[in-house]
Amino acid sequence: MNFGQIVRSGPGMYHAGRGVLKDLQQLITPFKKPVIISGEKSYAAFEKYHGAHNWPVYRYDRTASRENMKALADEIGDADLIIGIGGGKVLDTTKGVAENLNADLAFIPTVAGTCACATPVAAIYHPDHTFREIGYFNRSGYLCLVDYDLLLESPREYLLGGISDTLAKWYEIEALTRKFDRMPAMVELARASAAVTRDILLKDTDAALAAHESNQWDDAFARIIDTVFAIAATVGCFGCDNGRTAGAHAIHNALTIYPETHHIQHGIKVAYGILVQLVTTGDEDEIKRLLPYYQQSGFIYRFDQLGIPEDIHTAAPKIAEFAASDKESFRLIRPISAEEVAEAMLRLEALVQ
Repeated sequence: MNFGQIVRSGPGMYHAGRGVLKDLQQLITPFKKPVIISGEKSYAAFEKYHGAHNWPVYRYDRTASRENMKALADEIGDADLIIGIGGGKVLDTTKGVAENLNADLAFIPTVAGTCACATPVAAIYHPDHTFREIGYFNRSGYLCLVDYDLLLESPREYLLGGISDTLAKWYEIEALTRKFDRMPAMVELARASAAVTRDILLKDTDAALAAHESNQWDDAFARIIDTVFAIAATVGCFGCDNGRTAGAHAIHNALTIYPETHHIQHGIKVAYGILVQLVTTGDEDEIKRLLPYYQQSGFIYRFDQLGIPEDIHTAAPKIAEFAASDKESFRLIRPISAEEVAEAMLRLEALVQ
């Protein structure tokens, strides 16, 4: 059985709004032994908007590793609800702890960088922070509680990364599903969800970023947050391997061979990968259509924006060798050579100048 190919649901309850952290106590009344897992900054953001409580608080070690999940489960010992508060690595750690303890899950995202708060899937790392695997867990969240006021004050780079990573949902599933004469029903549903994400992002990003910059409420901000979290999550949950990563994420993964790119948000690097992928699929007109959106939003669209110390002619073959390898997801679109990916990177430079 391939667990990654089983269609999954999102959280049992997705409750989003302004000031909704005040509803947490009422929403988790069925549970007798809730505990919190969080980081320092994320927990401070939560406290500001929630206030005092009596639940035990545990700190993760910033790795999202199997080892830390087991250590936290051993430390907690007994709980019926694990409340994860923070960004993707905190929430993914929470999934592993809950599985170890056979407990339910609640997610409170404090940044809008990924859809981790709405999926039973996690990016799992080794204790040294190197990538280990994609993990698939038995439980989806009992609750995802999204407070727009808290997120309006979150760091801008996470919001940018979340928007650009979510944009990839459409371009990757569109390429992945070209092989079907007749799509499976759940994949077709995932593709429709991805189209919704694309349309909302292209329409509302400017207003959402302006609201975030000025810390002034705009309903476009709520639309973007719900898209990055809940709608984006349905793409991979319904589409499975046909709705998850493809060429854009393969380019991101390849870029990690350069430490100079490590400070760049995951989604921002994925945004560059979208454009490389579009060259390989023959969609150069779409690149030209997207370019003003990239420039306005602050996404990476040129090689020199990555901060890699080598020139593109030296770096492209190395990046391409990684991205086109058998272990990467570019091959899920179609068989592709490293030479073709390197040529696509060079062609992109000509298109965006």
